[in-house]
Amino acid sequence: MKKVAFYTLGCKLNYSETSTIGRMFEERGYQKVEFNQKPDIFIINTCSVTENADKKCKKIVKEANKINPDGYVAIIGCYAQLKPKEISEIEGVDAVLGAAEKFRLIDIIGDFVKEPKDPTAKVYNSKIEEAIDYHTSYSLNDRTRTFLKVQDGCDYPCSYCTIPLARGKSRSDTIQNVVKAAYEIAESGVKEIVLTGVNIGDFGLQNDERKETFFELVKALDNVERIERFRISSIEPNLLADEIIEFVANSKRFVPHFHIPLQSGSNKVLGLMRRRYKRELYADRVAKIKELMPDCCIGVDVIVGHPGETDEEFMTTYQFLNDLDISYLHVFTYSERPNTYALGIKPVVPANKRADRSKMLHILSDKKRRFFYGQQIGKNFSVLFEEDVQNGLMQGFTENYVRVVAKYDPLLINETQNVNLVNINAEMLVEVEEVCEELLHS
Repeated sequence: MKKVAFYTLGCKLNYSETSTIGRMFEERGYQKVEFNQKPDIFIINTCSVTENADKKCKKIVKEANKINPDGYVAIIGCYAQLKPKEISEIEGVDAVLGAAEKFRLIDIIGDFVKEPKDPTAKVYNSKIEEAIDYHTSYSLNDRTRTFLKVQDGCDYPCSYCTIPLARGKSRSDTIQNVVKAAYEIAESGVKEIVLTGVNIGDFGLQNDERKETFFELVKALDNVERIERFRISSIEPNLLADEIIEFVANSKRFVPHFHIPLQSGSNKVLGLMRRRYKRELYADRVAKIKELMPDCCIGVDVIVGHPGETDEEFMTTYQFLNDLDISYLHVFTYSERPNTYALGIKPVVPANKRADRSKMLHILSDKKRRFFYGQQIGKNFSVLFEEDVQNGLMQGFTENYVRVVAKYDPLLINETQNVNLVNINAEMLVEVEEVCEELLHS
């Protein structure tokens, strides 16, 4: 029995697809193992959102070659779609598969036998326009939460982004298929599903025709009784309608947590980025959420150093974020990507300024998170505890995405327990009152 190992770079969407491909291998009789267990086959699922992700891919290939010089190395994912020739020349890579080919890699490659005499990898890479099939995907057995892909591709040509080039146009699963997948996930004992995609608010496009909507999907999933929690991973502010916010506020299963990309708090820079909203709409979405769900967690994506972002424009973003009632930031430093509109925008922000701005926003994020956590102290929430155990302690998340820490008990793993939040520790984790023994062992 051949052994196969997987390594995933990038987003939750990639994790859902890697897990699905892994199950395909197991169904064909392969044994799935850890990366360091000398597998016969290495599958590396790549990201190409930033230059750093490209470098990581090369590093992981080098590590795979060290672990097993005779191992077969296949590269899939966004980087593989965008730069197949570049990857094919990396020493030790045997095959590169694009977006249309990655779900067929077992059939395409066959026996996964390394050919040491052939220094150049084989490339299987269709034009992205041809990669329009939709593949239902979800992660299993990797962590307590499951990532369920509901949408792929994107029709938003943002100035800095290569995702439309790597994943193609927007397309979706059907509500019927997503609900079916949710029930399959429930059979495995998973309690929380995170909905993921490239642009999930655009859910409903099938063969270029809008058949369904994201709001209809949310309403259907709210009736899947065996899943305790659904979490929306990320949704564009212009697609986060009042009806979605109002439904989540009264939902049985959708938790009070939104992750809403902003990218810039300057309307001028938002225009340069080709975003589809202004800061005023973003502020309105945050205010609407907090009006209906005061304890709701709101995460924000922001990019620093986009071409045309002056010191003044950055401080406009900083002040906007500082004033917003948000909970944490995901900060991305702009990096030049081939074939993107942003390459033609001037002036270019020097690398040292990008780094300084990133540092400022990371500090602001810590401040925002601590303040949000502080607002939750003394309140009662349900926590879904995870498997990771360190130094006799285990962690979990409340429904509104507060990370908590508690004394380890094996009966707590993958269980939701009501707890009182009592203190923020030095690691920015929230300590809880000891879980009642009667509740735990009942």
